Amino acid sequence: MAEAEQPERLLPDRRVTVDDVRQLMGASTPHFALQLRNRIRTLIRGLPPDDPARLLGVQEIARLERLGFTGETRGEPEQQGQRALRSLDDHEHPRHVDGPTDG
Repeated sequence: MAEAEQPERLLPDRRVTVDDVRQLMGASTPHFALQLRNRIRTLIRGLPPDDPARLLGVQEIARLERLGFTGETRGEPEQQGQRALRSLDDHEHPRHVDGPTDG
């Protein structure tokens, strides 16, 4: 997944909507979480602090960072005696690298 955005979403006279943020949220998996985080951050960057799309985007950025750094659990532990599978080891620690995604 690229971090490039659909050009029409970035037109100066186009208003960013909650649906724009939700469209990006739909593809979130640990593998693509940090790319999606960056795309949402770019999308909401110029919005006022109380804008609904910005508020949803900020919440989603936090969720995507947790997902990207700690993975997810798949399956139900009680289901047919199977144990839940994590995408990362239980002892995996979140990593952070300073760089262009900070702002």
